[in-house]
Amino acid sequence: MGILGPVGTHSEAAAIYLKEWRRRAAELVCFADIGECIHAVETGAVDTAFVPVENSLEGAITVTLDVLAHADALRVRREVIWPVHNYLMARAPRGEIHAVYSHAQPIAQCRDFLLRYCPRAEIIKTSSTARAAEIVGAAPPDAGFAAICTRRAGELNGLVERAGRIEDRGSNCTRFFEIAREGMMPPPAEPPDTVLVICRIDGTRPGALYEVLGEFAHREVNLTRIESRPARTELGAYIFFFDLDAHCDPDMLRDAIDAVAEKSVWLKIAGAFPVHRDVTHDLGA
Repeated sequence: MGILGPVGTHSEAAAIYLKEWRRRAAELVCFADIGECIHAVETGAVDTAFVPVENSLEGAITVTLDVLAHADALRVRREVIWPVHNYLMARAPRGEIHAVYSHAQPIAQCRDFLLRYCPRAEIIKTSSTARAAEIVGAAPPDAGFAAICTRRAGELNGLVERAGRIEDRGSNCTRFFEIAREGMMPPPAEPPDTVLVICRIDGTRPGALYEVLGEFAHREVNLTRIESRPARTELGAYIFFFDLDAHCDPDMLRDAIDAVAEKSVWLKIAGAFPVHRDVTHDLGA
């Protein structure tokens, strides 16, 4: 299973939980960025990728959505909703902090804390929270560097906790997708909770999106999430991502998707999958 590395990321913590829940032995393979992780599934270097798709505070992880939209052979097998806790870790337990390293998402998730606790510190973005911990761990103790990372990443790199659970909202969580090549792995034994539909709509026609949404509404198919991304073909062209609640009449669900397909430039079902929500695990995440 490919994950965003190095060891100690939120992705690793959530992947460990998934392995424990499924009681399956799976080797975790770290990659430098999310795009590379998903590409490894396309090439067969790994069986699945376990990647973030949305954070409750900062929104969509766009690279995950863009790859799913344009990769015909990839399907979502499973979703995990993971509570995310961020920690400020440094080489020394005291002293002024001159620079804070972290991934862009945790930096945004902890914006209020940073303004209060270290308003004069330089904020430096890294490829992952674990990479931030590595950089700070390699710096001299008196450099005044700190990382926003998991507790595990900090401890692995000899850092001490300066402040814990520093995210701006206690409800902070991230949705992760487990992604596999179509037909390469059996579907989960659990019934699906969500159906992910991705489609391109003709945005030049007035009311096109309204008509698409109406097909779901008329059949009482609930949309739990709507997201749009540029189609990368021309200015003003967009691709839409619809999360459909699978707990409805299956015939109505199928009819709604067929009706939307007729109103779309193209449409694909990117997965029908179970959703696991963990509210008790921490793992230092």
